[in-house]
Amino acid sequence: MTLNAKPAPAEKPFPLPEPFLEWFRAKGWQPRPHQLELLAEAERGRSMLLIAPTGAGKTLAGFLPSLVDLAGRVGRRNRPGVARQGIHTLYISPLKALAVDIHRNLGIPVEEMQLPITVETRTGDTPAHKRQRQKLAPPDILLTTPEQLALLIASKDAERFFAGLRYVVLDELHSLVISKRGHLLSLGLARLRQLKPDMQTIGLSATVAEPDELRRWLVGQDETQPMAGLITVEGGAKPEISILKSAEHIPWAGHSARYALPDIYEAIRRHRTTLLFVNTRSQAEMLFQELWRINEDTLPIALHHGSLDAGQRRKVEQAMAGNSLRAVVATSTLDLGIDWGDVDLVIHVGAPKGASRLAQRIGRANHRMDEPSHAILVPANRFEVMECQAALDANYLGAQDTPPLVEGALDVLAQHVLGMACAAPFNADLLYREIRSAAPYADLPRETFDHILEFVATGGYALKSYERFAKIRKTADGTWRVSHPRIAQAYRLNIGTIVEAPELNVRLTRSGRGKAYGGRVLGKIEEYFLETMAPGDTFLFAGKVLRFEGIRDNECIASNAAGQDAKIPVYAGGRFPLSTYLAGEVRAMLADPERWDALPDQVHEWLEIQRRKSVLPKAGELLVETFPRGSRYYMVAYPFEGRLAHQTLGMLLTRRLERAKARPLGFVATDYSIGVWALRDLGAMFRSGELPLGALFDEDMLGDDLEAWLDESYLLKRTFRNCAVISGLIERRHPGQEKTGRQVTVSTDLIYDVLRTHEPDHILLKATRADAATGLLDIRRLGDMLSRIKGRIVHRSLTQVSPLALPVMLDIGRESVAGEANDVLLAEAADELIREVMGEK
Repeated sequence: MTLNAKPAPAEKPFPLPEPFLEWFRAKGWQPRPHQLELLAEAERGRSMLLIAPTGAGKTLAGFLPSLVDLAGRVGRRNRPGVARQGIHTLYISPLKALAVDIHRNLGIPVEEMQLPITVETRTGDTPAHKRQRQKLAPPDILLTTPEQLALLIASKDAERFFAGLRYVVLDELHSLVISKRGHLLSLGLARLRQLKPDMQTIGLSATVAEPDELRRWLVGQDETQPMAGLITVEGGAKPEISILKSAEHIPWAGHSARYALPDIYEAIRRHRTTLLFVNTRSQAEMLFQELWRINEDTLPIALHHGSLDAGQRRKVEQAMAGNSLRAVVATSTLDLGIDWGDVDLVIHVGAPKGASRLAQRIGRANHRMDEPSHAILVPANRFEVMECQAALDANYLGAQDTPPLVEGALDVLAQHVLGMACAAPFNADLLYREIRSAAPYADLPRETFDHILEFVATGGYALKSYERFAKIRKTADGTWRVSHPRIAQAYRLNIGTIVEAPELNVRLTRSGRGKAYGGRVLGKIEEYFLETMAPGDTFLFAGKVLRFEGIRDNECIASNAAGQDAKIPVYAGGRFPLSTYLAGEVRAMLADPERWDALPDQVHEWLEIQRRKSVLPKAGELLVETFPRGSRYYMVAYPFEGRLAHQTLGMLLTRRLERAKARPLGFVATDYSIGVWALRDLGAMFRSGELPLGALFDEDMLGDDLEAWLDESYLLKRTFRNCAVISGLIERRHPGQEKTGRQVTVSTDLIYDVLRTHEPDHILLKATRADAATGLLDIRRLGDMLSRIKGRIVHRSLTQVSPLALPVMLDIGRESVAGEANDVLLAEAADELIREVMGEK
């Protein structure tokens, strides 16, 4: 256990009061050293970060300081009719379900010790009347989310509500801080420190790559002690992880893992409760449907993902807590620290894309520190076999690859500035100083802050003549206040940083006539998917095959459909990027034949044939293969940098190939490789020097080529739409109405075109480009790759497709063959290609 980088001499731990010791004894437990250590440090007034493995009692450790302090305030009561002083402890979670779960588990010690403590939840699902009542009569401990905190600090009575605040407990901190939600939360904490300077934070996490980043995040950066204290709990039973060894043929490409369904079902049968994790909602729908198709024992199997109705999700969570389910298919909605009953197995279908993510998800099985969790990894294709092996090795080594923290987003800052004006008039100098105390904004230049202030006040130079963009105004005393009360009302309706793709409710009717009214809402589905459908088409949702009847009153009307064939809904942003750590491990595995013995025979043989027919790249090299097939010429490169970086690379490469008159036709990007096809012989162009490979992959493609592509593409418009919504420039919701996704898109596209023409240096365009570079484009990672491979590109000019190129070539086949009628032809062509490449003909 460590307390600081240079630990001070140990002081006597803060003693637990007798009711707490008696409760531990009654349970047959002993308080763990890190729980007592955290309690002692909190009593000394320090903010703390606790890093401990799953099952180590992190949550109880985080709440002990609050429970002990509150238990010592027995007899504190307010006079009738007098508002309470406010909450004592704020618990913030990244998930609504996590807050509900903690409420259930925290209630047990409070009730059993008969502590005079009130605990309540406040999430987006909490009814409005309950939220209003909480403001007037706050509980002692409030369990909430970053969005609700932003609403609370934007209230005129925030100072009273937080007057008694002592602790803020931040659970699963590593997950909170890496996104725009974390930026919003950091600004909320900065305001809380302003309202209550002696407030302390307690961060809890199981998976952290850089603890010092989180230690800085937990405290104000204007303080003399710029880092929180640290307690690290070593040990815990190592998880028992295996990669599924199936007798079935492992697919070359794809993400469905259908080949493994019988093995997955058998594993479910052998265990009490199994959590099945996938990376996307569409994969969850498919897997759930396929499991029910083969569920001969009618085992109770449920589905849980973010697009399902909140009521349905709560029912699944209650059933899990009551141990009445044998399996649940889930996405990231259940991969954080929820203690779900009797889960004794985690199955991860598809590669986890990150070592830390895998560790987090495995921790959901057997929520006890001293007993191992059990997990099975099910790779969906042959490249994923290597990725799963790399993730398994990383887990045993204790390697972490949580993403690094980034600078605070400017659209989030604009939202926060407006929120502070809704709370009370503010002084710009004081607000700037407060914002700089939040770690993500510690280096914010005053000039950038002033641009944000001008944007919130006028919309910017190009928009200042439109009154609707004037959200705040400067008063005679120099402070800034909201321009009109309706601005504050609109702010509260539109708060938050999660901008979902436009979605419609899916309402299940009792008939297939499309005119029937009524029926229950199953959840939401993305609008652009529905726009591809005609009445009568079928799709899979909420574990059902549904018939699309039409769109009415901004809702998708559907009925139950007979049959099994259905389109699968697509959810934007569902895929996780392959972590840099795992990408490097896969490259190292390819380059080291001694590590192939751990791989299945099918994969081992595949790599051996690749080594014989072409070459396997060394860890720091980029392999580029060229070969003809039919009337086209192909180039396949293997950067192993993830789909986002590869998609950007593909767009830039095809532009360069076009300029070189190679006549490129298209490209396909996977997590592992990129395939480009053209009408000219690319291999001959490389060999002759007409198009040097070093020049094709030069780092300067991230200059003018990137700028030209961004100017022509719709990508920046898509990104600007999100920034415009988060910053408050465009409001999705108004009292009594909500804009459709199409209406929001039309509005933001028009503004984007105006700003690009008349104010290209607008602060929101700057935010848009920063977002695109770190998110949709993965520019930093692509730049690192181009720098790494400089002078280390290996070209192999082949006469036919190589074994390593098979997966991306099959993806190219899928892209070019459309429609169900051609599935048989596509399968036949794929079989022919596989036989040709693997030497079976």
